[in-house]
Amino acid sequence: MSLQTLEATHPPVLPAAAPSPAIELENVTRRFLTPDGKSMTALHDFTMTVDRGEFACVVGPTGCGKSTTLNLVTGLAKPSAGEVRVMGGAVTGIHKDVGFVFQADALFPWRSVLDNVAAGPIYRGMPKAQAYEKARDWIARVGLARFEKHYPHQLSGGMRKRVALAQTFINEPKILLMDEPFSALDVQTRTLMQDELLSLWSGSGASVVFVTHDLEEAVALADKVYVLTAGPATVKSVYHIDLPRPRVMEEIRYDAAFVEKCRVIWNDLREEVQIGQQRTLKTGH
Repeated sequence: MSLQTLEATHPPVLPAAAPSPAIELENVTRRFLTPDGKSMTALHDFTMTVDRGEFACVVGPTGCGKSTTLNLVTGLAKPSAGEVRVMGGAVTGIHKDVGFVFQADALFPWRSVLDNVAAGPIYRGMPKAQAYEKARDWIARVGLARFEKHYPHQLSGGMRKRVALAQTFINEPKILLMDEPFSALDVQTRTLMQDELLSLWSGSGASVVFVTHDLEEAVALADKVYVLTAGPATVKSVYHIDLPRPRVMEEIRYDAAFVEKCRVIWNDLREEVQIGQQRTLKTGH
């Protein structure tokens, strides 16, 4: 049999195309009107990529547009210029595969822990019995099995955050957006919640964008840290965090490589923080 016949019978196997990134913001600008009718630019020529299964943290000065970035990914805000894509497709509305954890509690105060966690699957069409069974499983995963019938006002801040995590992960999001979720917690509780998040995320395959003012938190959690400029925000620099996983939050902070990465990134971030402070002193806001 000739070589040409073999090639015709067995065509070459081409390598599979790499999956598109989970999140892409390409040359995005976001403008909006202030209450006094003036145009304000929150983001300018902003480019960010988060691969599938990657944990990315975003740090920058106060008011630089970090939360605006999350709103663009959710579809709650639209870019004035540029493109925003989720799972390879343009963002045209709120994406079903995106979960969101806010700084403030997003629990229904009149519902028990069990009812809060089951609400998402029921809303998405899951049979009630199946939703409650799944909710019990997730409540147990975050260590609150004994508190299923409690209401949010009967829980501590850390316990409410555990409910919020169960409430989010039960929907099996492919993308998880987190806007300073642990900033209101005390240091000890925050450390426990960071460990809890890493444990839940490691088995989920989700891509995460985590906004924080805490640089140490960013370095300890992330695969990649984005440093934003003082507003209007653009990406100043990107740092890849190659610290081994799994990470234990109480231990990693004493690691020499961790300390050095924090020092290098802070030297970069500090310039933008100082610029932001100077603008605030000049303008009063």
